[in-house]
Amino acid sequence: MSIETIGAVLGLALLDTLSPTVIGVTLYLLLARPHRVGTLLGVYLGSVAISYFALGVLLMLGLGAVVPLVDDTVWAWGQAALGAALIVGSYFIPKSKPERAPVRARSFTIPAMLLLGLGTWLFEFTTAVPYFGAIGIMTSANLAAGQWLLLLVAYVTIMVSPGILLFVTWAALGERMRERFERWQRKLSTGSNTALSWILWIAGLLILLEAAEHIINSIMG
Repeated sequence: MSIETIGAVLGLALLDTLSPTVIGVTLYLLLARPHRVGTLLGVYLGSVAISYFALGVLLMLGLGAVVPLVDDTVWAWGQAALGAALIVGSYFIPKSKPERAPVRARSFTIPAMLLLGLGTWLFEFTTAVPYFGAIGIMTSANLAAGQWLLLLVAYVTIMVSPGILLFVTWAALGERMRERFERWQRKLSTGSNTALSWILWIAGLLILLEAAEHIINSIMG
């Protein structure tokens, strides 16, 4: 497993920490201060991480059967085309749109948090570009099962880490963070499209650079 592959996958994982849904739900729970907020947040973040991990395993197993049938150079060019398309597409995302109703829990219960976690997974499924890019990179690298499983665990852990950090900050500082958290929550509701545009651009660049390395190696080799 090369340093370049690890760097590309973990770089995409860092992009996924900008997820407005995970951060928004975490802020909402902390500001609402329900009973057992730590447990509820843990269930929510855990359900998001497990959902993405399970999907990643299924995708890796499925793509692993298909990729060997495709020439490495052809796959790399396809990956490069995807990266370029994401960079171009990032410029066509509207900078603003009518505010969408934020994700809300109907009640503060563990089953509600599980459903909310699954809802987050479904809600962000179509825009999970960094995640699918990471799956493609791990597949094209022909990693052993133990290697891509480890990378997948690292990816989903990094992805939900903002929620963990926000909780730790709240646990340490409490109400002193309320005004700032409320301000962040308001910004999330108005700046999600701008964040998505940047996520697409950077994800496209990382995918393109990783593909370029394979293409150059195939030409030089």
